[in-house]
Amino acid sequence: MREKPVKPLSRRTLLRALGAGAGAAALAGCGVPAAYVEPADRAAEDRSSRDKSLVFANWPLYIDVDEDDPQKRPTLDAFEKRSGISVKYTEEINDNDEFFGKVSPALMNHQETGRDLIVVSDWMASRYVRLGWVQGMDRSRQPNVDRNLDPLLRKPSFDPGRLHTVPWQSGITGIAYNRKKLGREIRHTSDLWKDDLRGRVTLLAGLDEAYSLLMQGNGADVTRWTADDFHTMTDQLRRLVRKRHIRRFTGNDYIKDLSSGDVLACQAYSGDVIQLQADNPDIEFVVPEEGAELWAESLMVPNLARHKRNAEALVDYYYQPEVAAELAAAVNYVCPVPAARDVLASSSDKELAELAGNPLIFPSDDMRKRLATARDMTAKERPGFTKEWNEIVGL
Repeated sequence: MREKPVKPLSRRTLLRALGAGAGAAALAGCGVPAAYVEPADRAAEDRSSRDKSLVFANWPLYIDVDEDDPQKRPTLDAFEKRSGISVKYTEEINDNDEFFGKVSPALMNHQETGRDLIVVSDWMASRYVRLGWVQGMDRSRQPNVDRNLDPLLRKPSFDPGRLHTVPWQSGITGIAYNRKKLGREIRHTSDLWKDDLRGRVTLLAGLDEAYSLLMQGNGADVTRWTADDFHTMTDQLRRLVRKRHIRRFTGNDYIKDLSSGDVLACQAYSGDVIQLQADNPDIEFVVPEEGAELWAESLMVPNLARHKRNAEALVDYYYQPEVAAELAAAVNYVCPVPAARDVLASSSDKELAELAGNPLIFPSDDMRKRLATARDMTAKERPGFTKEWNEIVGL
């Protein structure tokens, strides 16, 4: 069996430190007027036609690699060969806030970042878009994006029409549990609050990562959730914390807790659970009946990028179903190109063909009906909601 590369355990679950990251987040959340960049000031002279290169900043281990030579990235190498565009690929994004802090001084001061393409989680991408720090992409140059992007990911509230962002990969925040040890099924978020899970359940510590699933469990429509929905959820969590029902709020360490049996159920990400299931078939992932959040980590072209057209070409290349299928097979996240499923299903490689039927890479029609993308917090809401959340979590 082909060995899959070991992914960093959930880029989205990395617990964001308060320090400099919090200061950067506060700046974005408050939308400091001096930091906003008008549309007319976002573009620089594009050197793409005479300089066939681009700089692409991504998260570690978030692309396919050659089995025999980890320095080779087959899909990226093929793009360079076909297009003649040289790509400097850096794995420098380890945390959304940390990276924001790295590039924000340049962006707020109308300077180049030295990068033509970056990937951040959509809740963070919303801040870049709100501040006017990323450029709109020319969809006339991206027919594959226009044709193949998953309809569920086309209309995020922070970027109507996906004019500034394009999903690199996607995923689901749901519930993972050990069915054998628990001895029952979990079908609803409320199943986490039953007595047999007292002290054996964990939730995610990051507000942006956690709140959608918890509000959905209470019946809220997260595409247009209200302050009342938020406070109903936090009141519920306070009661559960006081009862010591929730073992703790975690970053990526929920994976270790679930694997060891210290925890029987937890809030989790679909991409992580695929890896857990390879070692323990008793681990199951659930999209609750009330729904779960579909999220994405998206590509963006920062202001004053010098190779915008080259970057747009790379984005469109990854939306070819054959290329998207190769990437999905390597990273095992939800593929933002549904047509890639047919490519994998027709593969003569049995393992690849089986991936086409994995609902954590290509959600089933029934699962898709229960997935939603939460609206982002407004700049006015975020400080108060963050303070309230941190008091509960203990940050």
